[in-house]
Amino acid sequence: MSIFLNSDSRIIVQGMTGSEGAKHTQRMLDSGSTIVGGVNPRKAGETVEFNNDVSIPVFGSVREAMHATDANVTVIFVPAAYTKDAVEEAIRAGIPLAVVITEGVPVKDTAEFHALAKESQTQIIGPNCPGIISPGQSNAGIIPAETASTPGKIGLVSKSGTLTYQMMHELSDIGFTTCIGIGGDPIIGTTHIKAIEAFQNDPETEAIMMIGEIGGDAEEHAAAYIKDNVTKPVVAYIAGFTAPKGKTMGHAGAIVSGSSGTAEGKKKALEEAGVQVGKTPTQAAELLRELIS
Repeated sequence: MSIFLNSDSRIIVQGMTGSEGAKHTQRMLDSGSTIVGGVNPRKAGETVEFNNDVSIPVFGSVREAMHATDANVTVIFVPAAYTKDAVEEAIRAGIPLAVVITEGVPVKDTAEFHALAKESQTQIIGPNCPGIISPGQSNAGIIPAETASTPGKIGLVSKSGTLTYQMMHELSDIGFTTCIGIGGDPIIGTTHIKAIEAFQNDPETEAIMMIGEIGGDAEEHAAAYIKDNVTKPVVAYIAGFTAPKGKTMGHAGAIVSGSSGTAEGKKKALEEAGVQVGKTPTQAAELLRELIS
């Protein structure tokens, strides 16, 4: 099984006619995803040709695309200045899952579309994330399919895109039910907790790998949730042990202020919840491998 994304997922791409949207639509198609349409009001009625003689229609709105194709997932590749409008359009159309790839979205915009999403049926992954892949079933976003081509029994949730890819490579021999890159912005849709809850409830997921980073308190909240609610083995890696205090490190949310948000603090909270924490991604992978071997 998988969480959030499966072989029945029918994907539309907002921004498919742009260079990034077109490039990653092709990659999603190559990894077996069912892409049923693109959205661009200025190019409605056109079709876009992809490799292997695949022609994908372009619609004028998300609502129109959903009506015509029964789409239930949208992947959003639009410039940051227009992301809020694109996400809110998807929410108002009632799409179940919106994967927001765009980085650099203003926090105010993110807060507003997440507030709208809370009153709807739409689950958001992102923004500033690599997306989600359920190997052998579907891939929505920019995750390289070749790093996790084999379905397996690990659920992976990660703030970092590149560390998502590395961990998928490290554990490719075991394979994954679903890998989710949730993004590292200060405000995100799907959190560690929501993903971990879904993995706990998925009978095919036998163990959970969690990747966090310095800044904020999301990992501490996840630790408390794991302690009270999760019975499956969980292993974690926290990026940023050597980051200087008061400096932003990569993601907008990755800032340490005083004693808040440190890697050591997160490690302590996770270990107190029974989570093993690796010092490196490779060590974390080995710890998980030992738990389920």
